[in-house]
Amino acid sequence: MLRTHTCGELRKEDAGKEVQLTGWVSRLRDHGGILFIDLRDRWGITQLVVDNKEEIYNRASRIRPEYVVKVKGVVKERPEGLVNPRISTGEVEVAVEDLEVLSTSELPPFEIEGNKETDESIRLRYRYLDLRRDKMQKNLILRHRVAQLIRRFLSEREFLEVETPFLTKSTPEGARDFLVPSRLNPGHFYALPQSPQLFKQILMISGLDRYFQIVKCFRDEDLRADRQPEFTQVDIEMSFIEPEDIIQLIEGMMGYVFKESLGVAIETPFPRLSYDEAMEKYGTDKPDLRIPWEIDDLTELLGREITSFSRGGNNFAVKGLFFPSGEEFSRKKLDVLSQKAKESSLSLSWVKGGSSALSSPLRGKLSEESWQAIEEKYPFGENTLLLLAWGEKTDLVNFMGGLRFELGEEEIKNKKPFQFCWITDFPLVEWNEEEKRWDSVHHPFTSPREEDLELLDSHPERVKSKAYDLVLNGYEVGGGSIRIHRMDLQRRIFTLLNLKEEEIEQKFGFFIEALQYGCPPHGGIALGFDRLVMLMNGENSIREVIAFPKTQKGVCLLTGAPAPVEEKQLEILGISLQKQEER
Repeated sequence: MLRTHTCGELRKEDAGKEVQLTGWVSRLRDHGGILFIDLRDRWGITQLVVDNKEEIYNRASRIRPEYVVKVKGVVKERPEGLVNPRISTGEVEVAVEDLEVLSTSELPPFEIEGNKETDESIRLRYRYLDLRRDKMQKNLILRHRVAQLIRRFLSEREFLEVETPFLTKSTPEGARDFLVPSRLNPGHFYALPQSPQLFKQILMISGLDRYFQIVKCFRDEDLRADRQPEFTQVDIEMSFIEPEDIIQLIEGMMGYVFKESLGVAIETPFPRLSYDEAMEKYGTDKPDLRIPWEIDDLTELLGREITSFSRGGNNFAVKGLFFPSGEEFSRKKLDVLSQKAKESSLSLSWVKGGSSALSSPLRGKLSEESWQAIEEKYPFGENTLLLLAWGEKTDLVNFMGGLRFELGEEEIKNKKPFQFCWITDFPLVEWNEEEKRWDSVHHPFTSPREEDLELLDSHPERVKSKAYDLVLNGYEVGGGSIRIHRMDLQRRIFTLLNLKEEEIEQKFGFFIEALQYGCPPHGGIALGFDRLVMLMNGENSIREVIAFPKTQKGVCLLTGAPAPVEEKQLEILGISLQKQEER
């Protein structure tokens, strides 16, 4: 080894030892003939001291930040008053007796030390430098730690880690596939998996009973801060289970992972909300329960009167958000919120509490009976506020959900950092107005509730599924369901989704055949690993917890991918490119 210790290892108990260290030069400070060097590696920083010994001092004075060096020296306790409590090695320093430059460095395009804000495009272009920063190293170390804990937790419960193919068949799973041409089979294509869904179900048919995999998945979809074209998920499947079994497993795993990696105790069981309840109370199926406010439906209370001075259709609704402390709502802020509502084809007003009476632009428009009902429903007092909004119900629910989240950002700063919940009883299907057909809310292998089977043909929109999503701090971090294990029901669902017999056979024939050979009842869940680690690290983008991410346009700024390929490569694959028309 080129080193006897890491840069984060030495303590005052090591004083007097002769050591050899390697690492990157972080900072240099010349104090009148004595040179101080901060040497950095993954484990920490050690301060080096080079005195005025001519040969070594001259060598050391020529080095620059980010040079890679090897030093020999003796560990010494720092003089009284010069201890640095901010670093683990802050009680000692190494008096350098020999120094060798292993590698030089150009001047970096941004500061490595100090985690100074830098344009993300520059960081991704020079990702190898960005990853030297303390924050990024801590993020990746936590990612590693979480992955190991998940593996340990599941392995101890007799789950088997099984690898599934990356080159597979294109099947519809809600997003566009990344396609890979086959040289040996001209005109045919593999697809990179959006998930291992069918393979893990086949593993259950195979009798493996408990499967997991921390696996790469690929979706050619529009990107955002918490999405990447390639992402990692924790894939889990179990046989002979009910939803409660998956829920208890995941709650136990989250409790274990958060305790062991962050030292944070997670309260279990997690709150559970039906899909309908979540949409009604929070305006979203991904509610952040750290925000205390709930949305009230005031349609029955105020809808008739409001429609008398506002246009209202068959799907008209009135919603309210009550704030026990509404000091922050200036008239200017209320006007801004009202304008936002107008941009969504909605209306918004307010009711303020005071020492004597309620004030509102709606005074004179609502009856005394309505005002009395409002006062009875809410505990108005000084500086309390009720926001009222009305209009088309679907748009209104989405608007109020977004408004609650936006206004709640300040509210959650002082709350506990992690709040899980389960969303259950999702609709099985939703109507695709553009294509005039039913689509799966999750995927076509999700089982409907037995009590709703009679509604499949007559009222599919009323059928609930055995699906469950795991939500953390307003982000969906997992989704799963009990699967369909009977061939007849699976065919029935395919037919409901407007898949023709030949299409079923072409895309899913192998799976339909497998269902004929004794498929056990089974179910599972997939956890968004990148998103989970992002939240655990307190980041706002999954790019901060992925070593080599892509931009929101799907570009790797480090390598330049995607990139053109030589015409010869395309010819071998039997592919020709259409020339884009000049604009």
